[in-house]
Amino acid sequence: MEKQKSTDSSAKKGKPIHAEPEQVTELLYQMLQTELGGVQIYTTALRCAVNSDLKKEWEKYLQQTQRHVEIVETLFQTHGLNTEVQTPGRKIVKHIGESLVAAMQMALENGDKAAAELVAAECVVLAETKDHLNWELFGEVAKHISGEGAKSVRDAVTKVEEEEDEHLYHSAGFCRELWFKALSLPAVLPPPEEKKHVKSALEAARVKEQRKEMAKH
Repeated sequence: MEKQKSTDSSAKKGKPIHAEPEQVTELLYQMLQTELGGVQIYTTALRCAVNSDLKKEWEKYLQQTQRHVEIVETLFQTHGLNTEVQTPGRKIVKHIGESLVAAMQMALENGDKAAAELVAAECVVLAETKDHLNWELFGEVAKHISGEGAKSVRDAVTKVEEEEDEHLYHSAGFCRELWFKALSLPAVLPPPEEKKHVKSALEAARVKEQRKEMAKH
């Protein structure tokens, strides 16, 4: 794999999309690795899924994540970047993703299906937290750029950002409810986030408050 020096060279040869092109390029490399890791995480998580609603959800998210990989790779082509370059940040993202996959495999080997499903739910939330942050940051980049690269960035954000909202908030809801079930507390499956089609932090906060009220009764 190429070193950081190659990354800097790729950024200079490409088409800068921001006043700080090197840092935006680093974000792009982390975005690509997060999506690639996400494909492996969902593939493994599906092996852990017991709840039929959760399995259906993760199957959809796997397909969307595979499409997100293609969208980011198209951005790389548009801006003259090499998808094989391994930046220090990308290597860390890859390590974290592989660790989450290893954790799920470890849970599967223990033979407790319910426990493995819960571990998988937690791993998905951890992965989607990073993924959501990536696209949130990239969305801010999209608001402050101009020139020939601007349209490709905005198009990518438009295609992906809402799906990433759903991935994070719905996955967090499933994880919470699976924990309630494991603790022998009243659980709502599929979670309220799923039933109410939550796709924003504000909507997620409202559902959590409503969930707290439900728990009191």
